[in-house]
Amino acid sequence: MQLDLIIRNARLPEPPAPASQIAPVPGPLTDIGVHEGRIVAVSPGLAASGPEVDARGGLVSPGLIESHFHLDKALIADRVPLQPNRMIRDHMERTASIKHTFTPEDIEARVRKVLEQCVLHGVTHMRTQVEVDPNVGLRGFDVVEKLRREYAWAIDLQPCVFLQEGWTGVAGADENLVACLERGAPVVGGAPRYDRDGTGQIRRVFELAGRYGVDVDFHLDGGYEVDQLDYPLVCEITERMGLQGRVAFGHGSKIACMPVAQQLEAGRRLAQAGVSLAVLPATDVFNGGRHMEHSVLRGVTDANTLIEAGANCTLSTNNVLNPFTPYGDCSLTRIACEYAHIVQRNGPRDLGLCFEMITTRAAKLMRLDGYGLAPGCAADLVLWGETNTHDVIATCALPLAAWKRGRRLFRRELPALERPGA
Repeated sequence: MQLDLIIRNARLPEPPAPASQIAPVPGPLTDIGVHEGRIVAVSPGLAASGPEVDARGGLVSPGLIESHFHLDKALIADRVPLQPNRMIRDHMERTASIKHTFTPEDIEARVRKVLEQCVLHGVTHMRTQVEVDPNVGLRGFDVVEKLRREYAWAIDLQPCVFLQEGWTGVAGADENLVACLERGAPVVGGAPRYDRDGTGQIRRVFELAGRYGVDVDFHLDGGYEVDQLDYPLVCEITERMGLQGRVAFGHGSKIACMPVAQQLEAGRRLAQAGVSLAVLPATDVFNGGRHMEHSVLRGVTDANTLIEAGANCTLSTNNVLNPFTPYGDCSLTRIACEYAHIVQRNGPRDLGLCFEMITTRAAKLMRLDGYGLAPGCAADLVLWGETNTHDVIATCALPLAAWKRGRRLFRRELPALERPGA
């Protein structure tokens, strides 16, 4: 059998570990055969010929997935004044104050840089939130659409159009959103927290989703005031419209402020309605608890607890080097490791779930067809120096290579120590 690519001596992601397991257990070695952009065989000692890569016992996973990312406002931290003190929470206002200065050329240069960094960290799929508020118009959407086509060789982009700064009574806001949906935007979202009629915004988003047959992805339940929650209404409308599995939201940090029994209840409700949650640890821990001068709350929801209750959760970067998150190198494994630190999760089972949240669980949120490592799946693959998913997360591992539909995207040579006399 002649193939386009054979990866020899690879280990596949291990099944979920028992909670009592302390040390990760590497899986057996196997080979992966690729032809015409798809996996055609996964078998030890694969009898085939073609270009070969020796994984040397390293883990091979499906491509990483950013399930909630803001490409259009990345890399702007140096354009806004610093916060005068830690307890001020004005990141949205400072970002809004400069959005009118964004030009298509500026947005494109920033998006290109960030996209390429994500690819070099093993990301092969991304849902990017695209703001179409009147102060920026459709400039971000136009750029993302252009680069979605241009970078299809490396990454699949799924834009979600939404209004960050309010909808109700904002001239031109609704028209901008509808224009993007008319042009084929596959996901519509919202940020009801910043709307004077947040409930009305939620209902309007679902109305548009029904009209255009698209998926839904909100920014929802950020903050710490647990007496006012929006996710129950989202679950209710999801069930009423039969959109189970097609609705998601990001943040959900209010859930982190609940007792564990209530967190489990929230997880069961999300599972029942088929609504996914993307936890965004870098942004939520940076912005959370700014009203507190000591014993500051973490503000990052423990997705592992919600998964135990049956919900689908993911981890994602959200922002890179902007007022919402003035850090970031586009490493999704670093984000997952940061999350594990914050919610105090460790061990093969917990960290294995973290890896699922940046791969298979994110694929479920985005409803990706043909994602995985089975024959017939797209050959979107990442090679790691580690032998298991636990260590990938625990060490913030860098991928050694990645392929998109069987074509290699990059190779990474790790630094080697030069000993005396070598």
